[in-house]
Formats: sequence, structure tokens, C-alpha cells
Amino acid sequence: MSRPLDRLRAAAADREAAGLRRTLRPRTPDHDGLIDLASNDYLGLSRDARLAEAAVRAVEEWGTGSTGSRLVTGSTLLHAELEARLAAFTGAAGALVFSSGYLANLAAVAALARGGLVVSDAGNHASIVDACRLSRARVVVTPHGDVAAMEAALRERDEENAVVVTDAVFSVDGDLAPLPALHAAAVRHGALLVVDEAHSLGVVGESGRGAVHAAGLAGDPHIVRTVTLSKSLASQGGAVLGAPEVVGTLVDTGRSFIFDTGLAPASAAAALRAVELLEEHPELPERASSIARALAGTVHELGLETAEPAAAVVPVVLGPPGAAVSAATLCAELGVRVGCFRPPSVPHGRSCLRLTARANLGSDDLAVIRRALTAVAETEGGQVNRRTIDDVVREAS
Repeated sequence: MSRPLDRLRAAAADREAAGLRRTLRPRTPDHDGLIDLASNDYLGLSRDARLAEAAVRAVEEWGTGSTGSRLVTGSTLLHAELEARLAAFTGAAGALVFSSGYLANLAAVAALARGGLVVSDAGNHASIVDACRLSRARVVVTPHGDVAAMEAALRERDEENAVVVTDAVFSVDGDLAPLPALHAAAVRHGALLVVDEAHSLGVVGESGRGAVHAAGLAGDPHIVRTVTLSKSLASQGGAVLGAPEVVGTLVDTGRSFIFDTGLAPASAAAALRAVELLEEHPELPERASSIARALAGTVHELGLETAEPAAAVVPVVLGPPGAAVSAATLCAELGVRVGCFRPPSVPHGRSCLRLTARANLGSDDLAVIRRALTAVAETEGGQVNRRTIDDVVREAS
């Protein structure tokens, strides 16, 4: 029988051979001098002095941490103000703040679907996948964007309770879910629709109010939204937006709410200030979207595979993991930090660079980015050892 650490070393060697080894690379405050196309700082607010001032004031008034779970000492007046502001901004009846968007998804899906059916899009984020697993519900995964398959799963179910869950904007391909059709089908079959707005809040719709709001569905009580505070809002944390019955259920039964330390006051204050800035500067979301379209246009002109962005995410599909790693390294050498996504984050053969637009990118930045992408287009990608990749992806999924 092998020793535990020997098994771990062997598994790491397999990941290395398959081009799937991950490495932590601590960055400097200036991103090592590179143009940042890898973070989710879509509106360029993460270094904004107004957010920093709000966070500092919160630390001075409330301390460095929330000191406990939300149901004990972890709820402050800042949390309540943030929840009210998020609900008003997005057109939701209520909001509940969590310490991360990941935990917001876990709570929303697991609590609302318990004992029933979850129908989940195949392209959903890992936090939704994990939430489905924790729900103890029967889970049906439908092909990406396939409303008919989703509706068939609802129609054929035996369970009374059903939840449909989807990303609004998908985190790698950057495409928009067919929300009106999903909503109509869910209502016909007595199901709740849970929409993860992590990549749409702050970028999609009027003043960045999100994809559900843009679709005219914000006031519907049968839609539950989850959001993150760590992307467009340049802070940390997450929230669930929904009807009072939904918020009450999560307070009573949401394990990732009940048993987790509350969001730090500084993060709550920074997110609150970011929402205020969105209301004051409605041009920011369109600026981020227009830069995303410009990036996608450049990728397309260079003959690389991409997609029309629905928000700020622009993929550059390269195929094997080694090609994506080599391209990301080349971009860094030429002054641009990009995301590099490999299985199991993306399907087999779809390893890619993930470019994220920022509202504060200028023409000089775009010129440097174009030169880097041109070099990628002119460089033949590396190959990987296919012998181990299937086993490695299966183990990590």
C-alpha cells in the first residue's frame, strides 16, 4: 500500500505532465509593472481613493474584523446599510450579505433546493456546481444555454420543489444566459430561478444594475440573484438578492451564512461606496463594455478564436493547456498579465487566455495589449502529454 504523500507526489507529477500544475505568483502593488487583464477589477475601482477612505473610516469605527457570525456579533449598521443599498440599486426586495460570493451561491442553491430538483447549466461556475452537490437535491445538468433541455427536466420531475440555476454572464466564455426564456419556463413549471450576477453586476444594464434588471425581471419574486462584491465593486464578499421569504430562509437555514464569520466592516464600507459611485457615474459600465468589445475585435482580427462579449470577459481559445500557458507567459514578457484557464476550469481542448476589460484602460494600454496578442497569434502553441490529462481532469472535477 502506497504512502499518502507518495500518492500526492504522483498526482502532482501527473498534473505537471498534463500541463495542469498551478503556481501561486504573489504580485506587487503595481502588478509587477504589467497591464492588468487578469483581475476582475472591471471598473478600475480597486485602487480608488474614495473606496480606500471609506474602508479606513470603517476600520477606525468598527475595528479590523466583524468579530463573529452575522447572527452573533458580525452584523453592523454598515452591513444593514449595504444590504438596503444593494437591494434598491438592483431593484430587489431584499438582500443578505455574505463574506464571499462563493458562500452566497452555496447558501442560495443548497437552502432553496433542498429535497427537490436542481437544474444547472453545464457552463456554471464551480461554486454553483459545489452548491448543487451540497443541496442533497437531485441534480440535472443541461447543455449550455439549452432552455428546452432545462424545461424538459422541470416538466418530467416528480419533486414538488425545483430550482433552475445559471450564471448571468458566464465566467470564461463571457456570454449571456437567455434569462427571459429561462424565467418564463421556470414560472410555467413552478420553479425558482437563481441567477449568479457575479460577472454582470456593475457592467451590464443601466448603471451596471445587472442582467436581470436589464431583462426587465428585477421585480419578479421568483428570481433570486447572487452577486459578488469583489469584481466591479472592488471589495470582497457577496450577497443574495431576493424576496423576503428567500432572505428569511437563508438566515434560518443557510449554513454558509449561519456558521461563517461576517464580512469585515472595511469590505462592507468599500462595497457600499462603490455602489454609490456607480450611481454617480453611470458611464463606467459602458466604458468597460466598450473596451471589452475592442479587445474582442483585436482578437478576431488576429485570427484567434473568441466570442462577442456580453460584459467585460473576453476569451482567447487556444486548445491544449500548454498552448495557453505558453501564451500567458509570452504576454507577461510583453507587458500584459492575462488569465490562463485550463481543465477542469474549462472543457477538454478549450484551454484559453481570459482577458478582462477595465474601464480605466487607455489607448496606450490597448496598443501594448495588441502587440502582445499579435505575438500570441504568430507563435505556435506548445503541446501537452495527452497520456495523463484525462485522469488528471477526472481527479480534479
